[in-house]
Amino acid sequence: MNTDRSVNRVRRRTNWPITILMIIGCVTIFFPLYMTVIIAFKKPSEMTNDILGALQPPAHWSLSNFSEAMKVTNFGQTLGYSILITLCTVVLSVIIHSLAGYAVGRNMARKKFYKFAYFYMLSGMFVPFAILMMPEVKQAALLHLANWGGVIILYVVFFMPMNMLLYVGYLKNIPMALEEAAYVDGAGVWSTFWHVIFPNMMPMHATVAVLTALSAWNDVMTPLVMMGGSGANTLPLAQLNFQSQFSTNYNLAFASYLLALIPILIFYLICQKQIINGVVNGAIK
Repeated sequence: MNTDRSVNRVRRRTNWPITILMIIGCVTIFFPLYMTVIIAFKKPSEMTNDILGALQPPAHWSLSNFSEAMKVTNFGQTLGYSILITLCTVVLSVIIHSLAGYAVGRNMARKKFYKFAYFYMLSGMFVPFAILMMPEVKQAALLHLANWGGVIILYVVFFMPMNMLLYVGYLKNIPMALEEAAYVDGAGVWSTFWHVIFPNMMPMHATVAVLTALSAWNDVMTPLVMMGGSGANTLPLAQLNFQSQFSTNYNLAFASYLLALIPILIFYLICQKQIINGVVNGAIK
């Protein structure tokens, strides 16, 4: 009986500071999203500088802003380039970075070279893109890579430090006994990675894929300096058309932002289960 009472007390106990912080966080996230949806469906004539007026729903819900935003951004072409660049970046990052993370993570404890290589690659996280921007653009132009292919290569290189950190850390949750059993069965290093290690890192693959996709999908600077003037624009780059020197068309811009949100939101929902499983497995281990 005492045990049951203690359990009931724990269940009834509310951590109010954490609850209040969560409520504030939810409101902070919900408010700009609500504003985006409301403004995207409003006509320009309904826009006011009054915050209370901006919060009011539109008098007539219309999809005209979305159709006009698709025309201004050439939505079909720009969406295609964004999907192409993002998918290629995600696939190459998962394959290359997991291989590099496995090679470094399993050898850095025994060989100083791999430990040095690990920290050397992690040091790339502290180098701002603004410092590397002009040299990278010049080098890409000399190699005839000032196009969407060059953007993918730069993304794979720039995202490598963070993804390496994630993969090396997750490898600690995979016991060496699995690899030793594969070696006993006659498997080599290459087949052991693809048939044993790679499938067991599926939750981390999903995490890396989502983080990489978000960064590549929302990036403006790299496509701007690499693809600017080539006529091949990504969706975030085309959305700059809504901004001029003296004004911004918020109705079309917010409608375009919602359209750009849908593909990456679907991708996150697909990978969500694997991410949650990775968090739970990491907590149990």
